[in-house]
Amino acid sequence: MQTTVQDWPGRTGYWHIGVPPSGPMDDLSFRLGNHVLGNPEGAAGLECTLGGPALRFSEATSVCVTGAVADVRVDGRPVEQWRIVEVPAGGVIDVGAIRGPGMRTYILFAGGIEVEQFLGSAATFTLGKFGGGTGAALRADDTIAVGEPPVRRAAAVPMSGIPAFGHRWELAVTEGPHGAPEFFTRTDIDTILGTDYEVHFNSDRTGVRLIGPKPEWARSDGGEAGLHPSNIHDNAYSIGALDFTGDTPILLGPDGPSLGGFVCPVTVVAAERWKLGQLTPGDKVRFVPVRAEHAAPAADLGSRRRAWFGTVLSAGRDADDGILRRTAVDDETGVTYRRQGDDGVLVEYGTLTLDLGLRARVHALHQHLIAMGRRGVVELTPGIRSLQIRVDPAVLPIGQLLDLLAEAEAQLPDSDQLVVPSRTVHLPLSWDDPSTREAITRYMHGVRADAPWCPWNIEFIRRMNGLDSVADVYRTVFDAEYLVLGLGDVYLGAPVATPTDPRHRLVTTKYNPARTWTPENAVGIGGAYLCIYGMEGPGGYQFVGRTTQVWNHRARPAGAAGPGVDRFATDAETPWLLRYFDRIRWHPVEAGELLDLRADFTAGKVDITTEDGEFRLADYRRFLTDNAPAIADFRAVQAEAFAAERQSWRSAGELAD
Repeated sequence: MQTTVQDWPGRTGYWHIGVPPSGPMDDLSFRLGNHVLGNPEGAAGLECTLGGPALRFSEATSVCVTGAVADVRVDGRPVEQWRIVEVPAGGVIDVGAIRGPGMRTYILFAGGIEVEQFLGSAATFTLGKFGGGTGAALRADDTIAVGEPPVRRAAAVPMSGIPAFGHRWELAVTEGPHGAPEFFTRTDIDTILGTDYEVHFNSDRTGVRLIGPKPEWARSDGGEAGLHPSNIHDNAYSIGALDFTGDTPILLGPDGPSLGGFVCPVTVVAAERWKLGQLTPGDKVRFVPVRAEHAAPAADLGSRRRAWFGTVLSAGRDADDGILRRTAVDDETGVTYRRQGDDGVLVEYGTLTLDLGLRARVHALHQHLIAMGRRGVVELTPGIRSLQIRVDPAVLPIGQLLDLLAEAEAQLPDSDQLVVPSRTVHLPLSWDDPSTREAITRYMHGVRADAPWCPWNIEFIRRMNGLDSVADVYRTVFDAEYLVLGLGDVYLGAPVATPTDPRHRLVTTKYNPARTWTPENAVGIGGAYLCIYGMEGPGGYQFVGRTTQVWNHRARPAGAAGPGVDRFATDAETPWLLRYFDRIRWHPVEAGELLDLRADFTAGKVDITTEDGEFRLADYRRFLTDNAPAIADFRAVQAEAFAAERQSWRSAGELAD
């Protein structure tokens, strides 16, 4: 139970460095309350989960309470929801526990809440400890300032505009980005679209976990991305995506991760994502496929949403497996345009391999679109071999975006020409840190005790890579130079990085199911990638240790920088430490020493050694050619161990035949 300050659409423009939009999980109830009060639809208000607060007003104020049904009283007198209520000076409004279907109630105020903004928004992101003025949920004796009241629009939200709540929900979804037959079987997709899933109790604003059938899967593993067939090279997620973390389906919420390495077969359309905020443990959820062009506009608050009608009407599905278009960049590289809901496209280059040439192509497209500054582009988020483009379809329809991208391909430079700034950043690493051991213990007690990677992730990494001893894992990690390919891999500037030398690429798989808790700045390996967790939260990479912070909570940046723009080089107050194409080198420290370094960082004594340099793809390709025999030998041993582990999993029932 908690109450937080939120605004709409939240904190946009920072998806590429792992800052989620936050904002109201049920944006429809939130915006309807603001609308009737005469506020801008996005004016800051309160989101109450399961139960609300008692608020005493120093001045007479008009209030509207929306969302799930709760006991609402003003000075002890019951009042109605969805209509304007006058609270006198000195009066108290008390929003009690929810009594019926739904999970969240909203309190909106005439004039909206006035609070200091962080990265262009007042929305509270409690996991990141920012927004809402304090970065936390409201507590007793907190004071909230309210703005000047506007001219009200109506006395109440009309009955025809109030959304329907229940314990069985239908969600309109579009196919993609990852469908059949590449990732899932046709039977899997039919099952996903024909099954009532149950909402799991372990759900929150990051995502709604579901209970449902285990997929058959169309492939035996994820290759370099990991042992489980759900594993892929990290790409940007969409809010509302059905994310299979191993065999566990999770609907990603407004506080969810921006980047990750799991497949998503369907995505809830933007106008239906409000329902995620009202899903309650035990509720049933059915996914109804719709054609993307038939999805209601997210901006609409009226009849086109049909929110008052519990059933999703569908004229059929797109039946294209989420593939919008395929074409060739050149004789060796293709490009696939995948649908991500009705408001996004995932541009994906080449085949399912780790190739820095593909990341170079992504970088070129990313920079081209930033320079173009096309109106309607909301977010640009690069992954390992992909670029997510989120748009406002009312301004830039998906069809026009695809044509724009086709034109862009003809203007991009050859990947071999890539030369980018590349600092070497030296960071401490507490090997096998006690905090990561605690996370494994919590996982074994609360999620799964019999996982192949338990009780010690490092031993699992050794086994999967055919190394003789744990000391070999240690040497490989500390000898490696990790190239940062993406940011925001599990929040707040957290890098997804891979060793430049393939002989240092330890390949492992991700937790299935994922952890529910990971210590801040834990360091893990998943697939062929290394990640530093930007904050506490869920996670799936195999732990090797812990380091210092990669996000500076003392920084106080102001407004948004625009979609996909990295401000680090020009703004000393930018909170994130790392940049694309930085190189990370580790040096060992003891666990106690790391705690001292972390305390110094928190106090503002940030002392990190960096060396300027550049990364040239042409030089890197020459390095690969010169060392090809030794790299091939390393990969052969690794592949043999990988295959043995896969067979062990199959024998134990971890993988479907």
